[in-house]
Amino acid sequence: MEFDFTEDQRAIQDVAQRFAAERLAPGFMARDAGGPLDRDLLREMGGLGLIAAEIPEEFGGTGVDGVTAGLIIEAISHADLNVGYVPLLTGLVGAILVQNAEPDVARRVVAEACAGETLLALALTEPGGGSDAANLKLKARRSNDGYVISGEKTSISMADQADAALVFARTGTEAERAHGISAFLVSCDAPGLSTTSFDDLGSRSVGRGSMFFDDVKVDASALIGVEGAGFRQVMGGFDYSRALIGLMVLGAARASLDESWDFIQEREAFGKPIAAYQGVTFPLAEAETMIEAARLLCYKTLWLRDQGRPHTSEAAMVKWWAPKLAFDVIHQCLLAHGHSGYSKDMAHQQRLRDVLGLQIGDGTAQIQKMVIARERIGRVALGRS
Repeated sequence: MEFDFTEDQRAIQDVAQRFAAERLAPGFMARDAGGPLDRDLLREMGGLGLIAAEIPEEFGGTGVDGVTAGLIIEAISHADLNVGYVPLLTGLVGAILVQNAEPDVARRVVAEACAGETLLALALTEPGGGSDAANLKLKARRSNDGYVISGEKTSISMADQADAALVFARTGTEAERAHGISAFLVSCDAPGLSTTSFDDLGSRSVGRGSMFFDDVKVDASALIGVEGAGFRQVMGGFDYSRALIGLMVLGAARASLDESWDFIQEREAFGKPIAAYQGVTFPLAEAETMIEAARLLCYKTLWLRDQGRPHTSEAAMVKWWAPKLAFDVIHQCLLAHGHSGYSKDMAHQQRLRDVLGLQIGDGTAQIQKMVIARERIGRVALGRS
């Protein structure tokens, strides 16, 4: 059993850490004001191979394994969890396109996204669906030369700044549930497509909103793969993205923890640094333990994926536990700073708000625990015989 990273992996991690510290960290809090992500910054990031590096080289990535992609997203998120959404979504959407789209379409779109030239969104969730991801109402009906898409998507990250979205629509009947869902690559400037933005608590530089499709016409080539395969395509990618989300939130928690260890050595009370008091150090020591355990589970999940082995249960464990743990750790770090930590002048409150969103997005804790139970005891865990 090997617990170390290779020399090549550490070299890539070093590049990501330096970029994060020098280019992302200084603007982290300023980006909370909202507005679109800095495209020049994303192009710089793409030029270093830090956006969806796991994508094969012929499609614009560098072809690294999942563990290495995890090291990158963890380093990026240590400086700004929100910028971590870019490699996360590019990797998830890009993999679906690489595996299912026409090769020339995948090469063009995915390569532009890996280079930081194009932002991709994933449009799956709907107002009446939420955790019931197969309960889609958005329809794509056939026309003479393609499809016409009508309906609404909601809770879409980067809804108002993405250049293209992978949209999941119902091409079959509602009775078919997941088997009647297909995926379409839709340009976000298509006539009839409009967006709104939400005033969210966190991740404000990424933004979240709704997409409205008012008879949006797309060519037949917009269909990704075959009709009815969309749900299977996206669900196959979630086991991977959930492990990356775990590393995103743990990267943010690690940043607050690092800052707290420094602070308690500098802050004095009763004539000595507060680090001399176990009531101060023990909560941070507990946080170190829990972060290390969760981080190992994230990398085990990615390692299993890289070995072609089942990892659905591990991915679900990561997804429910890591965001909750990260929130709790950052909260403790805020408290360790006293009233200064309660100020908006410090980053703890922003990280707290950012990681909270990932206790909801991409599957709630309740859904993840259902997945774990299903993997353990089968369909009876879902109330089915």
